[in-house]
Amino acid sequence: MDPIDETQIRGSFANCSKGEARRLSLPRGGLDALPWADLDFLGWRDPGAPDRGYLVAERDGELVGLTLRAPSSGRRSLVRTSLCSVCVTSHAGSGVELLTAPKVGAAGRQGNTVGIYMCADLACSLYVREKKTSLLVRRFEETLTVDEKIARTRSNLALFIAKVFDGAGAKP
Repeated sequence: MDPIDETQIRGSFANCSKGEARRLSLPRGGLDALPWADLDFLGWRDPGAPDRGYLVAERDGELVGLTLRAPSSGRRSLVRTSLCSVCVTSHAGSGVELLTAPKVGAAGRQGNTVGIYMCADLACSLYVREKKTSLLVRRFEETLTVDEKIARTRSNLALFIAKVFDGAGAKP
């Protein structure tokens, strides 16, 4: 992913109001500290609101930002393993969460959402490239190359984004 700035990030959000996009918190540590060359999308959680997350990705050559929500849930078992639907990384405990995104347009304003089980820290790009490892769980051995895993991750994310836009009637 090419580096992007605060203005591009805030202007990319498609499933929230412009006011909400202006108020959302940006990634901790600043944008300059991010490993842009290793990112397929920018994803982060809101430190002030643990149930909120955000992602910014390219869709048809344009940046698209989505707000995400995680359910407030109780403790999870460390012996249970979950699998991210985007990068296919397994995690113990709460390493994978159901994240929901309001749909774009009228459907989203009526409360319709789309959900996906995803790495809770939104660091799929780093897990696929083995720059970050899941705690307590070894990655499944696959015959895919890293490039093929990256392509699968991008494809899985694109399918999720398409569902968020489904029925919106227009491209972002």
